[in-house]
Amino acid sequence: MLPSVRSGADLRSAKAINVNRAMAAETGVSPEVLNLALNAVACGVASGDLQAPPTLTLIDYSLPSTRPRLWVFDLHTGKMLFKELVAHGRNSGDNMATRFSDAMESRESSIGLFRTADTYTGHNGYSLRLDGLEPGFNGHARDRAIVMHGAPHVNEAVAKSNGRLGRSWGCPALREAVARNVIDTVRGGGVIFSYYPDPDVAEERRSF
Repeated sequence: MLPSVRSGADLRSAKAINVNRAMAAETGVSPEVLNLALNAVACGVASGDLQAPPTLTLIDYSLPSTRPRLWVFDLHTGKMLFKELVAHGRNSGDNMATRFSDAMESRESSIGLFRTADTYTGHNGYSLRLDGLEPGFNGHARDRAIVMHGAPHVNEAVAKSNGRLGRSWGCPALREAVARNVIDTVRGGGVIFSYYPDPDVAEERRSF
């Protein structure tokens, strides 16, 4: 697990990460969740686990799947680039995700900080590989084939008809209409921070 941000070095790293907080709040981002995400990124940069990322993708799994709960920010300009629906794993819950895992075959979503990697075209079409940076929470993302991809069950019509989005096998699945644009924006060294108010995660970060 990446430790919490602290001290002067952390502050200098945090200052290099630019997000328009007012705009983020206006689009539904929780200031507390944004702070957690930025702290995790700054910590990764300060520790050398990350190079300064160009983008931050924030996923707030405390929100229902029927609401946009994924945001992409350009960390150079601070601008929000995307605000989108995103599916969670079928075993994580129905409309609300409540269960998370890093276990093989769990078909649950994982939380924590990820680094984006390369793209490929596979069973789910154009997809983006992810590397989990927090062992015990998402460290098996590669082995589990947790990737970002588009899916036909992720759209407003499905949400309205079923009262929830369709679900994935643990991947953050997007609307097919925007998946390629989002993936091409965040691939190759961006970061994804997937949030859920898990007390075990919070306690581990506080205890560092």
